[in-house]
Amino acid sequence: MRSTLPAWPLAALAWGVSCGAVPPESPAAAAGDAAADFARAVGPRSFGFPQDHGPHPQFRHEWWYFTGNLDGAGGERFGFELTFFRYALAPPSDAEPPGASAWRTREIYLAHFAITDVAAHRFRFAEKVSRAALGLAGARTTPLEVWIDDWKLADAGAAAPAGGVWKLEAAQPGYALELELHPTAAPVLNGESGLSRKSSRSASYYYSMPRVAVRGRLTRGGEPLAVRGLAWFDREWGSGDLAASQAGWDWFALQLDDGTTLMFYALRARDGSRDPHSAGTWVERSGAARPVADADVAIAVLDHWTSDDGARYPAGWRIRVASLGLDVTVHPVLADQELRTRPRYWEGAVDVSGAREGRPVGGRGYVELVGYAR
Repeated sequence: MRSTLPAWPLAALAWGVSCGAVPPESPAAAAGDAAADFARAVGPRSFGFPQDHGPHPQFRHEWWYFTGNLDGAGGERFGFELTFFRYALAPPSDAEPPGASAWRTREIYLAHFAITDVAAHRFRFAEKVSRAALGLAGARTTPLEVWIDDWKLADAGAAAPAGGVWKLEAAQPGYALELELHPTAAPVLNGESGLSRKSSRSASYYYSMPRVAVRGRLTRGGEPLAVRGLAWFDREWGSGDLAASQAGWDWFALQLDDGTTLMFYALRARDGSRDPHSAGTWVERSGAARPVADADVAIAVLDHWTSDDGARYPAGWRIRVASLGLDVTVHPVLADQELRTRPRYWEGAVDVSGAREGRPVGGRGYVELVGYAR
């Protein structure tokens, strides 16, 4: 549930960077009919890896989403987010008009890169947007590569049990990240065998790799630091939007120190209630996964944080899952981890503490909060 980019603002942004790229008569350009000619997620499908790590151009949008917690050799701690979004302005087609410009494109890419520097009490973010033309941005399956300019996810060319070793690279003023990612288990299919229903009329295909070992280098203020840690990879594609009655969501990705993980997205209705399509996935230490239904999860907000311009976000939670014997509290490592991007949202590193089946348990994770800011 990681689409921080609802279709309407992203479509507006798309026209801003690729004026004239799509003919006016294109269904993708018609208001209210943006997904008419795109493939839809309507039922379970067969997944294949590593092929499904690559792009799915027949769908309107998709994303490759990495978050994680890193530790330096000197005790430094960082959180990071690097995510790539592909958005199609029109369905793929072999036909191009005579004399079409090399700048012409049917897709745009957008990426967000954020660093939480815990000891410095500092959060920094950056974004890039580009048309998929002239090699400026794009995605390919073999070898896997997703990029905008010098920000990229790429196959490192090394074999691994879960489908290879990847590289992740990005830089912004003050911080640069170069990581090697080692998936430790096969992808976990969320929802109904990978079909994740967001409303009665909208669904996506969604899988996660909730424990990806990472190591590499984080450069801070020109000084390189060796880091290692644990990342979470989310992969999702589809062509639909949230329902008109839905205002946003709270997404939790918790990596517990007993080797288990919990993902849960709480969809919020505009009247303040929780939408019954909220759902998640629990993964045992063995890798066995099972769905977590909306009725299984109780979430109580413990605190709030308000940005300088008045956006008010939850900032602490108690999460209970009776069927798992799980009762934990989740706290941000920094209150301000808001990305003032297009659109604005809060996404940041968190600590977890509590109990599972009567035994103490701790952990780390990431939380995403969408729909709270104007």
